[in-house]
Amino acid sequence: MKWDPITVIALVVGVVAVSSSGALIAYAAAPALAIAFWRNALATGVLAPVAVARGEIRGSQWRSALAGLALAAHFGTWVPSVKLTNIATATALVCTQPIWAGLISAARGARIGRWVWAGMLLAVVGAVIATGGHLRSGGGREALGDALALAGAIAGAVYTILGERVRQRMTTTAYTTVCYGVCAVTLLAVCLIGGVQMSGYTAGAWLAIIGLTVGPQLLGHSMFNYALHKVSATMLSVIVLVEVPGAIFLGWVWLGQTVSVTAMAGIALLLAGVAIVVLNPGERICLHPLPASDL
Repeated sequence: MKWDPITVIALVVGVVAVSSSGALIAYAAAPALAIAFWRNALATGVLAPVAVARGEIRGSQWRSALAGLALAAHFGTWVPSVKLTNIATATALVCTQPIWAGLISAARGARIGRWVWAGMLLAVVGAVIATGGHLRSGGGREALGDALALAGAIAGAVYTILGERVRQRMTTTAYTTVCYGVCAVTLLAVCLIGGVQMSGYTAGAWLAIIGLTVGPQLLGHSMFNYALHKVSATMLSVIVLVEVPGAIFLGWVWLGQTVSVTAMAGIALLLAGVAIVVLNPGERICLHPLPASDL
């Protein structure tokens, strides 16, 4: 496959943008659920006028709304996980979304081939190795963060499956506007019920939230959308996995977070397993993360 320079640049920009998510979340001195709300609310504010002006939002949107609820569960677990465990583990675990999508599809009657099962097993072994240190050291906080990251991956898989059919009938702008809007309203309700502080942050925290909105939420996946004209969804799903070493690098350079050799080996196995699942040919199941979601 021969890619033109613009497509390559778009992919590089997209990967760098989504790789910054974990570091920005960890850096922002604000409650995790509030961060999740604001990034979706601000993104909705940017997208909604465009979708309305184009007349793209019409008809029943209940499926998009359901996808928005799943997206709220994704962000409501993934963002707090970065605050509790290290960026490397949280990012790697949330990238298991294609595996959970495969398991959900299998539960719905889809045939899962041997290579997919092998990839899933390899990813599980890698996840156990990567997170085992947290359990052995008695790190209840980090273990909770790991569990939330996995929950975020499962919710992301549900979001992907719910949105698969909707995306065939709606534009990306219309779909993401509804999803982000429902997600933001849901997270706002959770924050208000839980008494989460919604304002009064430092300038640095607001800059990080804006960075999350402009970078991973809008710019990163917009670049992936553009690249889909030249790159297959399968190839893009594998390229997105580069987010993990990117997130590890930013966490180390910016925040001084280090990862043990054992954890790095586990993360490598986990990513290899996910890549096997995604690249396996002939499986008629939804394995590709939608561009509206942040892994």
